[in-house]
Amino acid sequence: MQRSSRLSGFYQKSIDERIQILQQWAELTAAEITALHDALSVAQADKMIENVVGRYSLPLGIGANFVVNGRDVLVPMVVEEPSVIAAVSYAARLARGCGGFVTGSTEPVMIAQVQLLDVPDFARAQAAILAEKPLLLKLANTSPSIAQRGGGPVDIEVRHLPQTPSVPMLVVHLLFDTRDAMGANAINTAAETIAPVLERLSGGRALLRILSNLSDRRRAWAEVLIAASEFSTVDHAGMDVVQGIVHANALAVADPYRAATHNKGIFNGIDAVAVATGNDWRALEAGAHAYAARHGQYQALTDWRIVERAEAQAAPPESIFHRCGGGFPALYGRLELPLAVGTVGGATRTHPVAQIALKILGVRGARELSEIMAAVGLAQNLAALRALVTEGIQAGHMSLHARQIAIAAGAAADQVDWLAARLISEGQIRVEKARELLAALM
Repeated sequence: MQRSSRLSGFYQKSIDERIQILQQWAELTAAEITALHDALSVAQADKMIENVVGRYSLPLGIGANFVVNGRDVLVPMVVEEPSVIAAVSYAARLARGCGGFVTGSTEPVMIAQVQLLDVPDFARAQAAILAEKPLLLKLANTSPSIAQRGGGPVDIEVRHLPQTPSVPMLVVHLLFDTRDAMGANAINTAAETIAPVLERLSGGRALLRILSNLSDRRRAWAEVLIAASEFSTVDHAGMDVVQGIVHANALAVADPYRAATHNKGIFNGIDAVAVATGNDWRALEAGAHAYAARHGQYQALTDWRIVERAEAQAAPPESIFHRCGGGFPALYGRLELPLAVGTVGGATRTHPVAQIALKILGVRGARELSEIMAAVGLAQNLAALRALVTEGIQAGHMSLHARQIAIAAGAAADQVDWLAARLISEGQIRVEKARELLAALM
């Protein structure tokens, strides 16, 4: 029997009922189910970072309804902000009408940089380094585990920076295929290994020897197509909604002030998956935000536009446009960005819940994980734009925020839902009002 990620009414079920669904989905063991509640001991935490004094817990939820490259996917997400998971699940449900998300990725090639200063002759140094590329690649092959998976160093590039705030310099790029690892430790080690040889070849001295988080050789992308009619509601015509989404995206392309918020919304989804799977969300954000400014101005990472039937019919047979039947005009969206993630090593290996999250996702490696994350980012962006151009972002967000206000006001567990409902019905989602209502119960 084929599994479906379409979990209607999942949010209405109890925690135990949701876990039972996950247990059947991913064949979780009793120990794994227990780990979902209390996975990381203080003793384990003490071995992960320095100066440990305790643990800091965040909610782990499930993004539902996803279809990615024809496969139903449930997406573990760790996030503290209300409405993120509800929004992404809604957008994923909209996408199912035309077959869900189509994704892809490049080979997992990372970049390590070696900075060379005091180089006497830049042209001669560059020629000497490139002439010894085979030797440098051999020396840089320092990770047996990555080599066993078919990865390792693949190329050497040399960049001359004649004008910097200090002095002219050479920067050598070591391109390294890290396979299913994020690869920071491996490529940093490789950079340090070849640095003495680069000094000899260039006549300069090596200063920085470290990876770049602008992993623009290691990208993932996602596409989606949704019939305009899918956006129709009692209050809004579907075509008006998709036109609004296109106009909103255009502002984020043209204006960095809007682009910053636009792209932050994308990472509401991507970061949540990164945290759940034990990946470095800070590195992902650094790389993506730098990538967003690659044309000289910071801008949106997404492209949204309206596709008419004639354009769809003229597209190649393999195009996503042939997956939507008669649903035109349609909204087409694409997100492409650097996504250097791993499914082996680091916290993915040491944190029990990260391992469970990868099991729920059912990914075969880092590339597939990056593609799912791109789909989640695109879905998150779609949900935000749809809300912004219709009822506004606060309507749904504040309704979900009401539960946090109830907790902050001191409501007991069995009072939270009642109090949140009262706050919403009275249109006053404030801590002061929540305390007033609680006091009236006494």
